[in-house]
Amino acid sequence: MAKNITGSQSRKSSTSKFNTAQASEKLMDSMAIAIENMIEEIKKPVDPEINGSARKAELQSVKQTAIDCKELIVERQKLEQMVKDLKENGKIEEEKDYSGGFAERFSK
Repeated sequence: MAKNITGSQSRKSSTSKFNTAQASEKLMDSMAIAIENMIEEIKKPVDPEINGSARKAELQSVKQTAIDCKELIVERQKLEQMVKDLKENGKIEEEKDYSGGFAERFSK
């Protein structure tokens, strides 16, 4: 069953054209904020009052945040390269190898 588009939705799509480069730059800005937030979370000390499984869970959470942060840095670097390609060529190159980037060298 198809959905009807309201007048405000159709006006919005016809007056503002989606721009991949601008959306990607907004996403990169948001990713940078998320990365900073994750780094601040990792910096927080583990409560010395907790013991046993609670402490282990807290340390596991810190480790997972660090891993997620690293992955986000790698993805942001790929997105940054994509935006660069868009600006230089007007398109995204499909078979681009990003393995030589800074983040990839340190991701292993």
